[in-house]
Amino acid sequence: MALKVELKPHERIIVGSCVITNTEQRAKLLIEGEKIPILREKDILTPATADTPAKLIYLAVQLMYLAPDPRVHHPTYFNLVRDMVDAVPSAWPIIEAINNDILSGDLYRALKEARKLIAHEAALLAKASG
Repeated sequence: MALKVELKPHERIIVGSCVITNTEQRAKLLIEGEKIPILREKDILTPATADTPAKLIYLAVQLMYLAPDPRVHHPTYFNLVRDMVDAVPSAWPIIEAINNDILSGDLYRALKEARKLIAHEAALLAKASG
């Protein structure tokens, strides 16, 4: 099944290990293939933008998703998760869902769950500062 993607001017997308940057005009792409990692610019975190523990976990999952061998990033991910659960036990149900997705090989779904972890962390930080 093909994925239809519409890119805004100058928007970037990662397809496999390639970064594709759109030109000045909107573009529509039809991407075909199986098990090809695809990330839109809005879903990409960089080491510079991963500035909280939950975002670092998302970045580790993102690296797994994009890597030919995701297991390379497992030690980093599990260390980050251990620290997060120690600091924020209420995050465990979300982390458990991420873990299950990783272990079942559904890394795109793990990324979606990791977004929930970022939202949970943001809510806790807002509550603590408010």
